[in-house]
Amino acid sequence: MTVMQAVQGQSWQDEVLPILRSFDVRHVVYVPDAGHAAAIRGAEADNEITALALTTEEEGIGYLAGAWLGGERGALLMQSSGVGNCLNTLALQSMTKFPLLMLVTMRGDWAEFNPWQNPMGQATEAALHLMGVRTWRADHPEEVTPLIHGAATMAFNGDESCAVLLGQRLIGEKKWVK
Repeated sequence: MTVMQAVQGQSWQDEVLPILRSFDVRHVVYVPDAGHAAAIRGAEADNEITALALTTEEEGIGYLAGAWLGGERGALLMQSSGVGNCLNTLALQSMTKFPLLMLVTMRGDWAEFNPWQNPMGQATEAALHLMGVRTWRADHPEEVTPLIHGAATMAFNGDESCAVLLGQRLIGEKKWVK
């Protein structure tokens, strides 16, 4: 049975960790985010995965470079607002060509309630492209599995820097709670 067959019938959030496991990902580093909650909880519960909460997203790039030097694979989970924190650190991947897989939940996107999220949300994909990162965007649940699988293939088999942008429509409209 393929990964694609194994995850049919699950929500897209439940599909993320099985895909990462199928690529022998041993490290999941993240800044806590509701859009990645299922993958984070699953990684924390998995004895074969080191799940590490970061204080800032750019720490994840250095961590994953170190994991790769140690012979292990990892993935960085973050919001689009964290991409801005990573721009300078992405030069590490550009110069060393280690495999870098990033899953980015979008803010400043469809139905955003927080105007502070809009500038980086609108610049995320272009900023990643400027740093040499290949990107794909999923706005519908059926797009998530093939896009993450394809990005992981390119990252881990080709030592590429790849990001899958998970559109706000996947997560749903966020409401400001007072």
